[in-house]
Amino acid sequence: MSMASSFDSKSPRSDRYDQLELQCPALLSDEDVVANQANLTAILKEAFGWHWVGFYRVLKEELVLGPFQGPVACTRLSKGRGVCAKAWETNSAVLVPDVDAFPGHVACSPLSRSELVVPIRDPKGGVQAVLDLDSAELNGFEDEDAIRVQRLVDQNADRLYTPTHG
Repeated sequence: MSMASSFDSKSPRSDRYDQLELQCPALLSDEDVVANQANLTAILKEAFGWHWVGFYRVLKEELVLGPFQGPVACTRLSKGRGVCAKAWETNSAVLVPDVDAFPGHVACSPLSRSELVVPIRDPKGGVQAVLDLDSAELNGFEDEDAIRVQRLVDQNADRLYTPTHG
């Protein structure tokens, strides 16, 4: 399926989120999780122009890099270190206005100044992946971003992770 999308970077964030909520069910309709994750990262980067947008998948006791848009990233993140691990451990969105002030921040890019990470949950509420958003600006994210991105992934969660078996 081919799908074109365009966003006015000057339009209010809420309008861009409204557009995303309308487009994502069709955009993420492929049965392949990797394709869906790749398309979601691309459309979020296009809509907001953030420095880095990507997935980390929960594999055993670490987070492993999945599809992303932006500069080269850390391949594996260990439990207990960084913003992604905090979202995984707390099963909640973590918004960090200044990554330099976050204890244990893992700096994959020196240009990242603020970060938002939201969990991707299975039907039982377990975290299967996290969606990591980095901004090159301090205070690059607002509470609205945390709420709307979490809602977007919650509405499409079954298409954004591979269920674990066993």
